[in-house]
Amino acid sequence: MAKTIFLVDDSATMLMSLQRTLEIAGFSVETSEDGVKAMEKLIGGLKPDLIITDINMPNMGGIEFIKKARALSGFRFLPILTLTTESQQNKRDEGKQAGATGWLVKPVGSTDLFKIIKQVLPGA
Repeated sequence: MAKTIFLVDDSATMLMSLQRTLEIAGFSVETSEDGVKAMEKLIGGLKPDLIITDINMPNMGGIEFIKKARALSGFRFLPILTLTTESQQNKRDEGKQAGATGWLVKPVGSTDLFKIIKQVLPGA
């Protein structure tokens, strides 16, 4: 059965590009355009194998989304990667404190993306 990756990003272009890349590689992909809508999907029963989230989004940013997702039952140990234009160490530290598993800086090539996915998602 295909692993499900949940993409959270306010850029429709980024969502479409990543979704296509991941689906071609055999993953099932769910998407959301901000942290509020993403939380609604998680609370509504979505159980992804991996979450990849942007940091800077309207309504609820990625750091707050990660904190709220980690507070949900069953999401404490789920891998959550950030994929953002932010590269400052203080932002990375903030992400790690919130519960991010890893930090990727946009743009990221598909080879690097799949390498990280395989590290955090056994059997991917």
